[in-house]
Amino acid sequence: MFSRTRRLWQIHRTVRRFGLGELLEGRAPGWLLGRGRRHDDPIGVRIRLALESLGPVFVKFGQTLSTRRDLLPPDIAEELVKLQDQVPPFAGEEARIAVSAAYGKPLEEVFAAFETEPLAAASIAQVHVARLHPKPGETEGMEVIVKVLRPGIKAQIARDLALMHMIADMAARYLSEAHRLRPREVVAEYERIIYDELDMIREGANCSQLRRNWLGSDLIYHPIVLFDYTRENLLVMERIHGIPVDDVDALKAAGVNFQVLAERGVEIFFKQVFRDNFFHADMHPGNIFVDASNPERPRYIGVDFGIVGSLNPSDQRYLAENFLAFFNHDYRRVAELHIESEWVPSDTRVDEFEGAIRSVCEPIFNKPLAEISFGVILIRLFATARRFQMEVQPQLVLLQKTVLNVEGLGRQLYPELDLWKTAKPVLEQWMRERLSPAATLERVRTHLPLMLETLPQLAGTWARRIESGVDPSAQKTERALAQISADIRTANRATRLSIVGTGLLVSGVIAAVLPLWWPWPALGLSAVGLWCLWRSRVK
Repeated sequence: MFSRTRRLWQIHRTVRRFGLGELLEGRAPGWLLGRGRRHDDPIGVRIRLALESLGPVFVKFGQTLSTRRDLLPPDIAEELVKLQDQVPPFAGEEARIAVSAAYGKPLEEVFAAFETEPLAAASIAQVHVARLHPKPGETEGMEVIVKVLRPGIKAQIARDLALMHMIADMAARYLSEAHRLRPREVVAEYERIIYDELDMIREGANCSQLRRNWLGSDLIYHPIVLFDYTRENLLVMERIHGIPVDDVDALKAAGVNFQVLAERGVEIFFKQVFRDNFFHADMHPGNIFVDASNPERPRYIGVDFGIVGSLNPSDQRYLAENFLAFFNHDYRRVAELHIESEWVPSDTRVDEFEGAIRSVCEPIFNKPLAEISFGVILIRLFATARRFQMEVQPQLVLLQKTVLNVEGLGRQLYPELDLWKTAKPVLEQWMRERLSPAATLERVRTHLPLMLETLPQLAGTWARRIESGVDPSAQKTERALAQISADIRTANRATRLSIVGTGLLVSGVIAAVLPLWWPWPALGLSAVGLWCLWRSRVK
């Protein structure tokens, strides 16, 4: 408790020291938060310096905010961008000592060269350029980067997380909307994420998986990880060369097609989420470079893989259906999906929820990003969530953060980007593949042993429900059965329409070729066949 109180006092002193109380515009006493003190630096500089002084948890908060230029004044946004890759480094000699200790041998035995001056510094670690000893037959060794954890970073993060847990406990007790916001679960999810980021072996594995998923693609490149040289506190991988994605002047000088670049970024994100179910969840500008060797088809280069995300199959499907329903302006389906997924209470009136969603989303369609205020939309969506008691989903926090990052990048690169037009074909293709007859049969085969094992338990559960009400233990199994049944119905309908449509189309072609019928019946058969094939698409 003493360490937590001391940390709270440190935060209070930092707020006073940098005069951040002026942001509250008189809603707190000036003497308490230092609002009346004179400061020579602009408010944006003071916010950045305050976040840096408070450590990595707060720096990462600033990194997320830096992509939201539509929510921040330009001067503050420009300062927060510096948190991406301009965090003050720790001493290079400390890095050399840490690397040597990790290998248990002198640094010169591991690397032919190691630059003491860091290439870049971030909130969790910093990067140094090195070169391996040449292998037999090589004139020089491979150029690599060595990512080294900051000394003492684990203790610092543990302290801040303890404070966050304390604040979350207080919020859970005293906030009227704690049941919806679920602060304890959100902090627990963040704790898992940030501790995963401290494990360099895990980060190397994340990079390796992403590289395997996108190997041979001209959309994005992931560097080679050298696991023989990687340890828990340091990561060694191939050095990449590219233009930082936020260096607009350099991209323009290289002749990069910004529309293609922005659209490719959206395509990569949606394919990572829905095709691979494994997405880079820290896509701020400091982690993304551009290969401009083919400026008309520029390729992204990803770095820093400490934070990745994935979804369970149920959330993945519901999200895809939600996106498609949004794109098709089917707000009733959006409302139904929220109820089916239990993101809102089961007794929510579908028509009321549908109307609320329509009022929020309808104004944003058919507009470029430059004309959309996502800040206003988010505020209205949160108000809608409160009205219908929609709970915060901790497993979706990473995805929400990444969506904001992708939208922020799109706005910077190409404000006229049509987000919906770019994303919709990717989602439709995924849904078609997922709900095809072959995919449905594969899921039935996978789940069949579990279904057979739990059917007796489910039968007993239904009996108990008749006697004493709902037993929550069977809800998960029922949802899985309901989902598979829905998949089967959809796939069967699509298959039947495909067969009928193909038969009618072939009959129409044959009738048109043979001199037996008038052309109108042949055209009619062909038209009905094409209509059936079109209707067989999974939507």
